[in-house]
Amino acid sequence: MLVTGASGFLGSAVARCLLSRGLRVRALVRPSSPRGNLEGLGCEAVQGDLTDVQSLRGALLGVRQLFHVAADYRLWAPDPAVLLRVNVDGTRALMRAALDAGVERIVYTSSVAALKVAGATAPVDETAPLHPDEAIGTYKRSKTMAERVVEEMVARDGLPAVIVNPSTPIGPRDIRPTPTGRIILDAARGKIPAFVDTGLNFAHVDDIADGHMLAFERGRIGERYILGGENVFLQQFLAEVARLTGRRAPTVKLPRAPLYPLALGAEAVAKLTGKEPLLTVDALRMSRYRMFFTSAKAERELGYRARPWQEGVADALNWFRGAGYLA
Repeated sequence: MLVTGASGFLGSAVARCLLSRGLRVRALVRPSSPRGNLEGLGCEAVQGDLTDVQSLRGALLGVRQLFHVAADYRLWAPDPAVLLRVNVDGTRALMRAALDAGVERIVYTSSVAALKVAGATAPVDETAPLHPDEAIGTYKRSKTMAERVVEEMVARDGLPAVIVNPSTPIGPRDIRPTPTGRIILDAARGKIPAFVDTGLNFAHVDDIADGHMLAFERGRIGERYILGGENVFLQQFLAEVARLTGRRAPTVKLPRAPLYPLALGAEAVAKLTGKEPLLTVDALRMSRYRMFFTSAKAERELGYRARPWQEGVADALNWFRGAGYLA
């Protein structure tokens, strides 16, 4: 089996899940990616990049099953076009190469970012696909466009792909870290004294990885399955981080409007330093909506289950401490 993005947060969890079942795993890894998450796993690592078609063809030699987990997961980038090249063009190139190589089964990792939450009065399910023009920010737009690419290839070319839409993963081995991992770290360091009124769906990264395997085994071609956990308000989430780190939980709720100038300033500084800003305009725009989802379809059709979200927070903090991210 080939797993793209296997050195990353979710990709390494998927690779571990497959290896724990005695399966042989080939990991596609970019030359610049840290490989700490692959150490000691015993999988075959091959260098490649979603923007390098020849490397994709080489990685797929002899492969019959593919887990395409890799993505550029940034809510802000100095050059937003990079996200489109990796997430959309890279997905199209990989799917085409998989068809040419005769791959028999594909699990494509999309995101709940490709689902529409605006106007929702209940947790969103798989029947609410987002149109790319409705997406807030380049990341959401890129993941929505990529999902449409996969769907079109399933219908037109017979691509044997099952789509999974993870919610917000939390837990160990968030090596980069992801935008959510940065929130956990900053909250643990006491750098988030207030919050905005929003909410997200959090799931342990290892449960989402198990969901990928269930989708591989039981998912229907062309269908999408939300792999989520529990819907949690941001205030609750930050309070749990505070409880586990012995800090005072933030109690001040901030209005969004005064934060937009701060976000613009943070992005301007980021363009000079190259470091991702903690606060971005797109993140503020997204926070207007409660990003609540239901995994009922995956539970019903795949047998998917998720542990309490608090365990993901605890495991993330323990890993960050052990890896030296926290004193």
